Amino acid sequence: MPVFKAPVDDTLFILHEVLNLDRYANMPGFSDASADVVEAIIQEAARFSEEVLFPLNQVGDQEGCKRSDDGSVTTPTGFKGAYDAYREGGWLGLPADPEYGGQGLPYTLHTAVGEYMSAANMSLMMYPGLTQGAIAAIQVHGTDDQKSAYLPKMIEGEWTGTMNLTEPHCGTDLGLLRTKATPNGDGSYKISGQKIFISAGEHDMADNIIHLVLARIEGAPEGTKGISLFIVPKFVLDDNGAPGDRNGVTCGSLEEKMGIHGNSTCVMNYDEATGYLIGGENAGLRAMFVMMNEARLGVGLQGQAVSEVAYQNAAEYARERLQGRALSGAKAPEQKADPIIVHPDVRRTLMTIRSFNEAGRAFLLWTALKSDIAHRSEDEGDAQAADDILGLVTPVVKGVLTDRGFDHAVMAQQIYGGHGYIEEWGMSQYVRDARIAMIYEGANGIQALDLVGRKLGMNNGRAVMALFKEIGDFCEANRGDEAMTPHTKAIKKGLGDLQASSMWLMENGMKDPDNAGAASTDFMHLFGLVVLGYMWGLMAKAASDKLAEGAGEKAAFYENKLTTARFFMQRVLPETALRRARIETGAESMMALKAEAF
Repeated sequence: MPVFKAPVDDTLFILHEVLNLDRYANMPGFSDASADVVEAIIQEAARFSEEVLFPLNQVGDQEGCKRSDDGSVTTPTGFKGAYDAYREGGWLGLPADPEYGGQGLPYTLHTAVGEYMSAANMSLMMYPGLTQGAIAAIQVHGTDDQKSAYLPKMIEGEWTGTMNLTEPHCGTDLGLLRTKATPNGDGSYKISGQKIFISAGEHDMADNIIHLVLARIEGAPEGTKGISLFIVPKFVLDDNGAPGDRNGVTCGSLEEKMGIHGNSTCVMNYDEATGYLIGGENAGLRAMFVMMNEARLGVGLQGQAVSEVAYQNAAEYARERLQGRALSGAKAPEQKADPIIVHPDVRRTLMTIRSFNEAGRAFLLWTALKSDIAHRSEDEGDAQAADDILGLVTPVVKGVLTDRGFDHAVMAQQIYGGHGYIEEWGMSQYVRDARIAMIYEGANGIQALDLVGRKLGMNNGRAVMALFKEIGDFCEANRGDEAMTPHTKAIKKGLGDLQASSMWLMENGMKDPDNAGAASTDFMHLFGLVVLGYMWGLMAKAASDKLAEGAGEKAAFYENKLTTARFFMQRVLPETALRRARIETGAESMMALKAEAF
């Protein structure tokens, strides 16, 4: 049977000793997030994840969701009870606006909690995850009446939310969508069309489901310029703001999927459903992208979460499975064989996953802190700088952490040998669940193109130059620290590859856009490697300082950090040179074959 234990000590180390949350006590919400409060919330999230959510993970995979003839959907056994416990615990409102019933605590803390919960049960946590994206869109673009009508119940968790973009004939290219909106004359619209791949589109866990739907108002311009966003509740609200008449929106079918079986992924049919414009006519993409960016960070978190739980299971199996003898001589001579963790190739696999997981966790929390600063700081300069970085790294968080999350699930499965292919061990589910994260909320090839085609050059490269400076300044500041030299040298080498690749793209991408397209995925991963290396630099510095001060009983924790950092610098970060070499070959050989030759 699979196991899961929330990495509490590692999270607290990043929050308090690497990111130093106490420095931000002047920002709203952070003053309430004292070290004691943060630890209490983290510990309770760990307990809830391990005891309530995790036992239902395989149940959800095995049972899946069931659709009845009337279009209603039943979630797997135990899901509704667990969701009720999640709702009653106030978890959904942790970072939400207190004006509408939220607790207003840092998004950084919410992100830390979210990793545990997604690792414990990714499918179940997609229901509130989609709701939080819908909350963000209504918060930013909704009218005061819309906020008052929907946000309190959504933040409380009594109502859930979705986003409806994809149609059978269009995914990324939303300019092709056909769902139409016809004015009713009273400020509302009739929404008609079909949407597919709608996560949490219909279920039995909430009193109402608030769909955010992209549609084109009759007579609107073609393409993306004519897209609007609408609030379409499952039950139209009555005069008292309570769910009233059933709206013309139904689940036509459930998608048969490779993984995330516990989440109801629906084909949604809109038959003159009543909808309400949000964000202004023909401004739907701008409003929807609030949800999309929130979702992309959440999906990056899913990649991280699955990588962590897969690693934990592989590590436990490797410690217990007896097979062969160590190359350097028997390590357990009293037994007929040694545990496979003695073998270097098993260690290579486990250390690769572990070194990414610890850096990925820091990357997520560092990014979440940038979001908090961008949205909460009263210093306009600090807020703008943080928002620049947040926009720049969002596709990297999504693309790199989900690509690696799937790779690591497969690597962890490999540790088990034949048992990894057998369902009862649970590794198959992690592989299957992780695969979707590379696809939805913008497939990772699109994330790479977004980084190269939009984010790098935005505001004349202001964000990327600021990040390069931040990493370079860190290396320079620690140049005289002998304990840090191996780390800063490796980071500087990776940063040099990233800067050179960026210059190559600037010079060659404009000459031939195919050069940018051909380089984009390698560039995204090169970018991710350097940022993950920077995260290890920050962690190594914090661990080294603690050991110098005298770490006492936590000395082993900090020593393990430095050992893992050394592995990342020696065995993982040099991949930047490979990525750079690929980028600088350009697009010629990639594009040379005629289409009919494939």
